[in-house]
Amino acid sequence: MANGNSPPGSPGENRNPNPDGNAHPESDMEIDALARKVQESLSLGKKHKFWETQPVGQFKELGDSSLPEGPIEPPTPLSEVKQEPYNLPNLYEWITCDIDSEEMCTEVYNLLTNNYVEDDENMFRFNYSKEFLQWALRPPGYFKSWHIGVRVKSSKKLVAFITGIPARIRVRDDVVTMAEINFLCVHKKLRSKRLAPVMIKEVTRRVHLENIWQAAYTAGVVLPTPISTCQYWHRSLNPKKLIDVGFSRLGARMTMSRTIKLYKLPESTVTPGFRKMELRDVPPVTRLLRNYLSQFAVAPDFDENDVEHWLLPKENVVDSYLVESPETHEMTDFCSFYTLPSSILGNQNYSTLKAAYSYYNVSTKTPLLQLMNDALIVAKRKDYDVFNALDVMQNESFLKELKFGPGDGKLHYYLYNYRIRHALKPSELGLVLL
Repeated sequence: MANGNSPPGSPGENRNPNPDGNAHPESDMEIDALARKVQESLSLGKKHKFWETQPVGQFKELGDSSLPEGPIEPPTPLSEVKQEPYNLPNLYEWITCDIDSEEMCTEVYNLLTNNYVEDDENMFRFNYSKEFLQWALRPPGYFKSWHIGVRVKSSKKLVAFITGIPARIRVRDDVVTMAEINFLCVHKKLRSKRLAPVMIKEVTRRVHLENIWQAAYTAGVVLPTPISTCQYWHRSLNPKKLIDVGFSRLGARMTMSRTIKLYKLPESTVTPGFRKMELRDVPPVTRLLRNYLSQFAVAPDFDENDVEHWLLPKENVVDSYLVESPETHEMTDFCSFYTLPSSILGNQNYSTLKAAYSYYNVSTKTPLLQLMNDALIVAKRKDYDVFNALDVMQNESFLKELKFGPGDGKLHYYLYNYRIRHALKPSELGLVLL
């Protein structure tokens, strides 16, 4: 149970697209080839030693259709779950991080801001705001005990962090209570201490104490074994800044002014009845979303409390818009994005890249292309520099048309203690993890 998302790399929209470069692992054969490649690239002593001891899909099982879908190991009687925390190296101690505390939230924010995920070129690093962390970690029914920190005993300095939140996730026809695991972060100077496996074991233990036995997580690296592999796409909103900071580059035979013109958006949205979501919209949004998500193999099982928490707009955290028919006042369409800036490392002119990430979008009457173009217009008006989207759900239908370019980043989705026999296409996935 771990998370290692990488900030999406620089977009390739201005490169000569390689026709095979964006191929999805649409079959087990492709995941199989990927798995073999990874296995061959690792020295014998390092072949996922930790993950081979865990109840996760193993590379060697790929293509074995005799294995049943569902839980890999049965639940343990709660009395047999380890009651004491796992042992840390002597200089360190466990703490439970109270995200409600301004002081604690600042410590977590500082740890993540300085040590969390960077892109491969070390140019950008995720910069989750405190408001974002409080939103991400306090959904309905959350457990404080799942927000886990490691401190240095002597100085009390926070040097590592991992979290879980409860979620109901439907896998095909079964709704499973799971933990979503996120924010695994170890201080850069302690990366050799092998803290990550003990942190993963500790969060697993605390999840088990609540009688929950499955989990979902994402990572930018290949572990045993992805249930799906998705591609990040990027839509320039402020192309000059993106090129100046090295996020994207000027295309062949393109000038800056032509590039700015290429990405120019209308001043105002075009869909009649397009407006910001309000509290009174929670019931119709829930109905619309539940109906839409029912078509995907893996998706959250949202109720009204979840929709109110995750989708009601919060300044600089999450934005949601809907289409209300001017004639019938029926709510027909919905779009949303969350805010996750990145720190720009080593640039004299800019310190922050303001990025919007596509979240959940539902189109029934307004074409998805038009709905998402309106979302881009709103994001541009709010001074976002780039709009990012994964090719999950029906997103692929608008990406190229709306001038998104494929990025360097792939995101692998995983389930813990739950087997899916065949890898899913991104379009079969209805789940977005922060």
